Amino acid sequence: MSQYVSRLGRRSPAASGRLRLHRRPRRVAMLSVHTSPLHQPGTGDAGGMNVYIVELAQRLAAINIEVEIFTRATTAALPPTVELAPGVLVRHVDAGPYEGLAKEDLPAQLCAFTHGVMQAWAGHRPGYYDLVHSHYWLSGHVGWLAAERWGAPLVHAMHTMAKVKNAALAEGDTPEPAARVIGETQIVRAADRLIANTAEEADELVRHYEADRGKVAVVHPGVNLDRFRPADGRAAARARLGLPQDALIPLFAGRIQPLKAPDVLLRAVAVLLDERPDLRSNIVVPVVGGPSGSGLAKPEGLQKLASRLGIADVVRFHPPVGQEQLADWFRAASVLVMPSYSESFGLVAIEAQAAGTPVLAASVGGLPVAVRDQETGFLVKGHDPAAYARVLRDFADHTDLSARMGGAAARHAMGFGWDTSAAATADVYTAAMQEHRRRVRSHHG
Repeated sequence: MSQYVSRLGRRSPAASGRLRLHRRPRRVAMLSVHTSPLHQPGTGDAGGMNVYIVELAQRLAAINIEVEIFTRATTAALPPTVELAPGVLVRHVDAGPYEGLAKEDLPAQLCAFTHGVMQAWAGHRPGYYDLVHSHYWLSGHVGWLAAERWGAPLVHAMHTMAKVKNAALAEGDTPEPAARVIGETQIVRAADRLIANTAEEADELVRHYEADRGKVAVVHPGVNLDRFRPADGRAAARARLGLPQDALIPLFAGRIQPLKAPDVLLRAVAVLLDERPDLRSNIVVPVVGGPSGSGLAKPEGLQKLASRLGIADVVRFHPPVGQEQLADWFRAASVLVMPSYSESFGLVAIEAQAAGTPVLAASVGGLPVAVRDQETGFLVKGHDPAAYARVLRDFADHTDLSARMGGAAARHAMGFGWDTSAAATADVYTAAMQEHRRRVRSHHG
């Protein structure tokens, strides 16, 4: 992209006109129907996607691409528009009741949401938004309609896919509905560009949804390297959080739902303590996060499981925390445990590594990209608690393992800055605008 900009001054007017066709958008309408960028990650449906949208929008604004984020209003307390940062505006759209609307009920509110988006647009001159970037399939449907109506290109990021989730369901978890599969298929066809977090996700789009490979771009999400860093180290973080200095601390951080499999960590700890009762006095298992999605059906389920397994004395449940404190939890942990059944990228894995902590994760989705097996952490095939217990035993027996792998993890995470992600996303926008112009020309030609 930069080659077009840097050379403009040395071209003839005609050539400059041609090169201007490759320009970046000036203003992007970003759609996040079901989760607000102002919500705390780890609560309700707020997770990695919230962090992704906030960070990406701020970095895009820093390279002169204004972003307006449309999200559903979930409280009357917030004004219709909130400036999140210079060049980043959050617009709250009234669609359905503020409280108590489950994600499953949101498809019925898409008409109302689309109406709100159109109302905001109606107050502007034509061409006000150069491009629409939708996140998750619910936003994709609104984005599809908005892009058609505005004559603007559509860029879509799935974040998760129904067909992929349904192929790897946790026991007793609810499958994604057919309506979502149909919706995703329509969006894949309608978008000018699709952003995938990893090469594997790009393959899944092609395999499961017959996406045109030429429309799929791989852009790794980033991590806020100013916030997630080793800082003053493990001992200081443990002191701040009131954790024992020499304990084995395997941490779970995220939404509590079957998909994320926090139960696998608890079962693994039970296996470990059965084999090594001597470790009981020297292990703390923090679970930081709130129930979400299908986990809301039994919000106390994990506490009850800890009691049933006889490990309630070593497990500590903490409600979701802000990003600054989350970074401290990562620093304090011996290892972050992510036994997920499906994970489009696993942003939490990169955040923990950036803070200098190794990761023990299921070898699914984007986690093999996020974690370098045997170097910055360990990848486990499947969800057998005994396999996770074996790795935890290694951390217990080799007290230097955390620090040694943590150093490699922090270096690995340095390659995932948000500035890199934003620049790559801006290039995808440029390509989508070209594609859109080409399509319009061939349609009218």
